[in-house]
Amino acid sequence: MSPKIIRKNTKSVKIGSQIIGGQNPIRIQSMTNTRTEDIKGTIGQIQRLAAAGCEIVRCAVPNMEAAEALGEIKKGITIPLVADIHFDYRLAIAAMEHGADKIRINPGNIGEVARVQAVVDVAKERGIPIRVGVNSGSLEKELVEKYRGVTAEGIVESALDKARMIEDMGYGNLVISIKSSDVLMCVKAHELIAEKTDYPLHVGITEAGTVTSGNIKSAIGLGMILGQGIGDTIRVSLTGDPLEEIKSAKIILRTLGLRKGGIEVVSCPTCGRTQIDLIGLANQVEDMVSDIPLDLKVAVMGCVVNGPGEAKEADIGIAGGVGEGLLIKHGEVYKKVKEEELLPALRYELLHWGE
Repeated sequence: MSPKIIRKNTKSVKIGSQIIGGQNPIRIQSMTNTRTEDIKGTIGQIQRLAAAGCEIVRCAVPNMEAAEALGEIKKGITIPLVADIHFDYRLAIAAMEHGADKIRINPGNIGEVARVQAVVDVAKERGIPIRVGVNSGSLEKELVEKYRGVTAEGIVESALDKARMIEDMGYGNLVISIKSSDVLMCVKAHELIAEKTDYPLHVGITEAGTVTSGNIKSAIGLGMILGQGIGDTIRVSLTGDPLEEIKSAKIILRTLGLRKGGIEVVSCPTCGRTQIDLIGLANQVEDMVSDIPLDLKVAVMGCVVNGPGEAKEADIGIAGGVGEGLLIKHGEVYKKVKEEELLPALRYELLHWGE
C-alpha cells in the first residue's frame, strides 16, 4: 500500500459554496482568459471549466466594467467566483458589491493604508475572504535588499507582513498565496510559510510556461509541495487553454493519492513490437473516458505479447495487434476483438461496469 500524505491542518475558509482548509479536499482552481466584460464568453468558459472539474474560478478585474460584469456572470455559473484585483481599491470594493465570493489583492500595490482599510471594511461587512497574493516578481525593494536578491525568505516575509496588516485592521478571513516561476524557490517558500501560519494556502508555480514545459514544472513543484501536506487549493498555471489546467491538476492530485475519482489511463511507451497507432489510440482512450465517473485504472498496451502482463495492475485494459486486439481485465484476457472494435468494446465495458 502506498504511503499516505498527512496534510497540515489549516483554518477553514468559506468561499461561496466551497470550504477550503482544514481537512477539506484540495480544491482545483483556474482563471479565465476571456475579457471579463464579455459576459457571455466568460460564462461559457467557466461552465466548460466547471464541467471539467474546476471548483473555484478567478476572473481578472482590470476596470469598472469588468467589476460590474461579475453580477451577471454569477447568475450563469455554479462555482465560486474570485475577483483578481491590482492597484485600484475601488475595483475590489465594486467586485464585492457585484457578488465576488473572494477577492485576490496584493496590499502592497493597492496604495496607502486607508485604501486597503476601505477594502477590508467591505470584505468584513460582507464576510468575503481575502486572498493575499505575493509573487516573486512583485517583492518589495527593501526585502530584495535585505535578502540580497529575490529569495524564498523574502517572499514569505512579504506575505506575512501583508497578512498582519489586514489582521491589524480587524480581519482574519484570509487565504495566502506565494508564487514564483523558480520551482525550487517556490517549494522552499511554501515549506517556510507552512511553519509560520495556519492560514489556508493556495499553491501553484506562477508563469510556469506552455502546456509542455508548464506541466513539467508544475508537476515537479506541486508534487514536492503537496507531498509534504502543504496546500489547500491549487492552480496549474499554463499558457494555453485553461481546460488543460484542470486536466493537469486532477492528474497531479490523483497521482499523489490526494483525490479519488475519474479514470486513470496508463499506457506503454511503445517499442519495436508495436504494430498499431498506440499514440493515437491512447489519446483517443483518454478523451473517451473523460466523461465517465468511475474510479478505475485503464491500460492501453501496444502489443498482445506483453499486454496482459503489463496491464495486470489495471482494472481493465486493451492491447492491440495487427487486425486483432485483446480486452483485458485484471491481467487476464477477457475477450478477443477486431482491432477496429477495441475502443467501442472498451467503452461498452466501462459504461456497464459493475452490472
